[in-house]
Amino acid sequence: MNVTETDIPVVMIRDDLENIPQFALPAPYRARCYQPGDEESWLKIQIEADKYSDDLTPELFADSFGTDPQILAKRQFYLLNQSGAAIGTATSWSYDGYRDPSYGRIHWVAILPEYQGQGLAKPLMTLVCNRLKVLGHRRAYLDTSTVRAPAINLYLRFGFRPEISTPHDRQVWQELAPHLKYPYQL
Repeated sequence: MNVTETDIPVVMIRDDLENIPQFALPAPYRARCYQPGDEESWLKIQIEADKYSDDLTPELFADSFGTDPQILAKRQFYLLNQSGAAIGTATSWSYDGYRDPSYGRIHWVAILPEYQGQGLAKPLMTLVCNRLKVLGHRRAYLDTSTVRAPAINLYLRFGFRPEISTPHDRQVWQELAPHLKYPYQL
């Protein structure tokens, strides 16, 4: 089995939110928080960027984040191109039952394919990690899958490490290790 070709869910954790890598957005890009109506932009970005999910529907936004615009405005970011169009998104989500409330969640990180590889994911991760800390979280976690090796490399660069809860988790991460740029402890 090639784990980078098999969609195996994995969890990654960051034990604290200190010393978050700081990356600024390159010009002419900018970022802003959620505004009412961004649901359509979020869905468009997710559909175009995520070739592995088949459950991307208009209802998924409300199912994942609720409908309170004040909460969303505090937790969800959008990257904008020079024309002001949304080209990326990520959310600093709140406690949702994972371990304890000190954990915030990095949730639904995506950048349109034509903007990938331009150094935009690192500033986006800086934004969402910093926001988790500002909102009072002390730790962070995220879900991803083995087919997303570039994303896993980004998360490793940001100090996330594999969560190993079972022998299966250990095996998956051992098989994934040769495909990753950044070392980590199992």
